[in-house]
Amino acid sequence: MNQRVLVASNRGPVSYQFGADGSLTGSRGGGGMIAGVTDGLAALDPGTDVTWICAALSDADRAVARSQEADPSDEGLRAGIPVRMLDIAPATFDRAYNNVANSALWFLLHQLFDTPNQPRFGREFRRDWESYLAYNEAFADALTQEALSGDAGLRVLIQDYHLCLVPRLLRNRLGHRLGEDARDAGIGHFCHTPWAPPDYYRMLPDEVGWALLDGILGADRAGFHAERWATAFMDCCAAVLGAQVSRVGLGGPGPGPVGRVTYRGHVTEVAVNPLGVDAPALRERARAGDVQANVDALRRAAGDRKLIVRVDRTELSKNIVRGLAAYRELLVTRPQWRGRVVHLAFAYPSRSALAEYRAYTDQVRQLAGQITEEFRTADWDPLLLEVRDDYPRSLAACALADVLLVNPIRDGMNLVAQEGPVLSERGCALVLSREAGAAATLAADALLVNPYDVTETAEALHQALAMPDAERQRRGAALAATAAADPPARWLGGQLASLGSLPGAGWPARSGQWPSWPASAVSSATTPSGPATTRSAAAATCGDSALALATAQPGTPSARSARTAAKAGRSPRSSPQNKTERAARSPASPVSALPLSTPGGRSSITRRPGSAARPSRVASSPSGARSRSSAACGSAVPRVCTATACALSSTQVPSGAPAAASTPGSAARASATAAGARVVVSSPSCHRCQP
Repeated sequence: MNQRVLVASNRGPVSYQFGADGSLTGSRGGGGMIAGVTDGLAALDPGTDVTWICAALSDADRAVARSQEADPSDEGLRAGIPVRMLDIAPATFDRAYNNVANSALWFLLHQLFDTPNQPRFGREFRRDWESYLAYNEAFADALTQEALSGDAGLRVLIQDYHLCLVPRLLRNRLGHRLGEDARDAGIGHFCHTPWAPPDYYRMLPDEVGWALLDGILGADRAGFHAERWATAFMDCCAAVLGAQVSRVGLGGPGPGPVGRVTYRGHVTEVAVNPLGVDAPALRERARAGDVQANVDALRRAAGDRKLIVRVDRTELSKNIVRGLAAYRELLVTRPQWRGRVVHLAFAYPSRSALAEYRAYTDQVRQLAGQITEEFRTADWDPLLLEVRDDYPRSLAACALADVLLVNPIRDGMNLVAQEGPVLSERGCALVLSREAGAAATLAADALLVNPYDVTETAEALHQALAMPDAERQRRGAALAATAAADPPARWLGGQLASLGSLPGAGWPARSGQWPSWPASAVSSATTPSGPATTRSAAAATCGDSALALATAQPGTPSARSARTAAKAGRSPRSSPQNKTERAARSPASPVSALPLSTPGGRSSITRRPGSAARPSRVASSPSGARSRSSAACGSAVPRVCTATACALSSTQVPSGAPAAASTPGSAARASATAAGARVVVSSPSCHRCQP
């Protein structure tokens, strides 16, 4: 039986643009995550059935998502990866991506908030959070459709903080549709960012913080690039959810498991998988004509001077401003380097839709201009700043680097720190932030710095520039070897292999199924305390994510609305916004496969052969109402519907379980019937509850 692999991520491996004549042209998607996953998939067995599900990010992408006939050109893209783009309503996507994922979650996980002023979680954020739910549900629906379209062993790889809720949503959907057969599926979530410690994580509204953790714990395996991020995640699970956490020391940078979290009757393995680079492929790309032309141009510009190189997005966590300040301090305090060194700083535009990023880019340009004005001479330009995306030129700069500066405030991994040494023609010294995930693997041969300490960074730059050639070459070779030790193929293959080895594909394990853990494993659990809140009791073991669970305290308008609607046998009237959100959560358009290239170098969009979905497993209550049985997820309590306009979210739960914010129209007629030890629940007026 061939393996089937589904990948889900916000950004996909291909993006489209309109040409002057209205035609569509495709290009390979950017970013370290895309490169790692794409290269990893390309190394899988040719018989593996792969589909990559992503969001349509532009009007051109949406045109492709809606079309079954377009034939855009995709020269240079990896062959054989079918792509399904989801046409999510632009307003919903904007709120989910910019207002929640980027403005809230990214800032939280990287600890970037200006806490005297931000964050402010008010009514607008609750509205945006509903869009984040809709966005995640769109992915869960698409993954479910794909999962039901074949019979081969299924592995699902869900990527990053944009899709934290998808593992739980998908697990529930597969359990309800396939019952015991769902045990054959393995679900993994990988976070490419850092993870915040509990004290910082608790800045999120309680229901949001609970939902994100609960969502990821729907996976069989939660992966991180470094042990410190995995440890912080487990700390949050214990402190925020009261989950049972077992830990085991990794004894190195990984890969390997570092613990497991038991929550709501399900066990999630927490593991570390550092991502390196495909050294042969990277070096082959660097030999291409466009890269070599840039090597020649940069060599002429620098002359015989030493080169300090950095390659980043203009992203707040990359710490470009402090890096420039450190270079300025180097020139002030070590005047012997004036005229003998050039700083090549490549800062690609990033997230220009957010005001903070536009302001940060302006700040980078301003400081670079000040350095140039202060130190430039007739025959020496101390700094070359390029704020544009030029991949061949970046590769050329890394090839020429004597010193590579990578000083992020916090970073999940950082591939530039690994690509630079691999590409360097004469060996480069690496000045690396101790807060980068890559520090766990590269620390022995890099010069580690505190990213907030400008003086320390300036001294490290001096040490790197003054390093003897033999020492620099030795360190550079060791860094390159370490970077090549965990190429994308091994990184992704290890995750798939781990999913395949987990008991029952990670679904609720029977007694004795889990392999024994070392005696040194430490168990910890923290039980949260606080006033009782209300949501469905099903959430304790098999319900959907918390953001679907509306608070319904006795006597509150939302609770009264639910009771009134139930008595009248109708649903309350929905607001236009709720109608828009429900539309965004509806199953996406028919599956399209977008092969990234064909033998002729062109991409075609072909309709995937249709296949009938397996029928839902539906139980009938004595009253005759159609309702799903909780047996699909191995529990004797009712499930929770993910629709916000559903009354299956207003049952009392034990003290300490956080509740989600109330939303307009959060009630529908519900029926619950006890049949022996089994409780079956449905909301006949809700499109989620009925098959």
